Amino acid sequence: MTVTTKGMLIGAVLALSAVAFGFWAMILVAVAIAIGWGVGRVVEGKLDLGSLTDALRGRRSS
Repeated sequence: MTVTTKGMLIGAVLALSAVAFGFWAMILVAVAIAIGWGVGRVVEGKLDLGSLTDALRGRRSS
């Protein structure tokens, strides 16, 4: 599945949730998608939580 296809699928899910359940349900779905993306990246080993927390705290890694 290409990045474009994934983006279209996510957009369709958000649009359907907005139409069916309203704005706040769409926001909840978007947050759930973002959390799922983050967990998937950590499990795949493509996201290092230590580096991420250091960056959010303003510490430089280099």
